[in-house]
Amino acid sequence: MTAKTSDIEMAAGVLRAGGLVAFPTETVYGLGADAEDPAAVARIFQVKGRPPSHPLIVHIGGAEQLGDWVEDVPATARLLAEHFWPGPLTLVLRRGRRVPLEATGGLETVAVRVPDHPVALALLSAFGGGVTAPSANRFGSVSPTTADHVSAELGDAVDFVLDGGPCEVGVESTIVDVTGEIPSVLRPGGVTREDLEAVLGYPLAVPAASPVRVPGQHPSHYAPRARVVLVEPEKVIAEAELAQELGHQVGLFLPASLAGAVVKAHAVVALPDSMAAYARGLYRFLRELDQQGCDLIVASLPVEEGLGLAIANRLRRAAGPRPSSTGTVPRQ
Repeated sequence: MTAKTSDIEMAAGVLRAGGLVAFPTETVYGLGADAEDPAAVARIFQVKGRPPSHPLIVHIGGAEQLGDWVEDVPATARLLAEHFWPGPLTLVLRRGRRVPLEATGGLETVAVRVPDHPVALALLSAFGGGVTAPSANRFGSVSPTTADHVSAELGDAVDFVLDGGPCEVGVESTIVDVTGEIPSVLRPGGVTREDLEAVLGYPLAVPAASPVRVPGQHPSHYAPRARVVLVEPEKVIAEAELAQELGHQVGLFLPASLAGAVVKAHAVVALPDSMAAYARGLYRFLRELDQQGCDLIVASLPVEEGLGLAIANRLRRAAGPRPSSTGTVPRQ
């Protein structure tokens, strides 16, 4: 933990006064407000430029607090909380009276999790309540995984930034709806579907689209300034070089299987072999290619198992619903 105790106490005071605090979690940095203060919650939407219909996640200090924030805690929710909290798992449950509708996007459900980061847990303990927090960035853009990312993007719009070092997981939490008889994965993330299924003892659906509104599922999300084009792994070099010839400043996500290949591109990110390392670095890689002046990023989807499912989800959202997002390089 890099943040000092005095910083954490100061940040807790900012939250009590209705201010906004950026803080680290194991996934990404969050932009936090007092979960029970509608005016403070509304300010999150204003600072991010986030539509008020998009629900937020309430962060709490421990699984024993869950019943304070939701209407009831079904057995499935208790089981998952026991195995994965603290950790990158968010549970969607019926909203309790402590949670204002401003935090849920007007829904009668609420997303709740216990973060697995010493600074986040110390802040929640010092504050003594729930903290509503989406990622600490402008709506739809690349999520921040360091305090510097937060400061560069949001600047003075945040009242206090707690620096807890780089985020260990690097992609957002897995969101699981446990309001019905059968849980459903609404957003892949830091807890894999395989791990969830091992605990539950049965397979889980991961719908491409869900009628339940949850964080991070806008058609275009996690997006850099550069356009993202997704192609088959064996075509990434050819597509990148074609785009460069057509006048683009191309950034390439080079799969580990093609390590060492010489590519005619503006910038190349050599992807790690490990899916955990890829997830940890994903948003940093996207930011770096933006900073290097790329206007087009060519990438392929990893195998969609384990953390690869979460990475693929983020890349699809970054590419957005553009016609050029599935393998056709756009012309200048």
